[in-house]
Amino acid sequence: MFQFFIKRCSDIFFSIILIILFTPLWISIPVLIKIDSKGRIIFKQKRVGLNSSHFLIYKFRSMKEGTPDIPTDKVKDPKNFVTKFGAFLRRSSLDEIPQLFNILKGDMSFVGPRPALYNQQLLIKLRKEKGVDKFRPGITGLAQIKGRDDLPIPQKVEYDKEYVDNFSIFLDL
Repeated sequence: MFQFFIKRCSDIFFSIILIILFTPLWISIPVLIKIDSKGRIIFKQKRVGLNSSHFLIYKFRSMKEGTPDIPTDKVKDPKNFVTKFGAFLRRSSLDEIPQLFNILKGDMSFVGPRPALYNQQLLIKLRKEKGVDKFRPGITGLAQIKGRDDLPIPQKVEYDKEYVDNFSIFLDL
């Protein structure tokens, strides 16, 4: 479909532009992460993408090394695991900047269903049933705009399905 071709070309073009424009952040954020805590700068995590295949998502590390690899809402007292600078990164969504490389690689898009963790079985199952897994996941999407982590999983999937059913370049904008 022509719209998917345009979407992919736009993803490549804008991810390259933003990678270049964010150069000062590519320099300053890693320094601040290292000052704040020990450990890696880039956090990699297995996620579920297009056609339910797995890929590694990249983020600036905002949590302490050794944090359980489960959804944040399942972590007992997640504030204990977030670094001081990490709290700012998460609040501002600057931890998501490395996902520009996921977009460039074709693992993700700017807009689409947010990629599930590999161990979110209910979310994966419901998305598969609704055909949502046939779309490349996004940095943001309809469910993100409508409530993010505050939404129950079935509601997230309904918003994801609404996006899939009404997909257009104009909806992405």
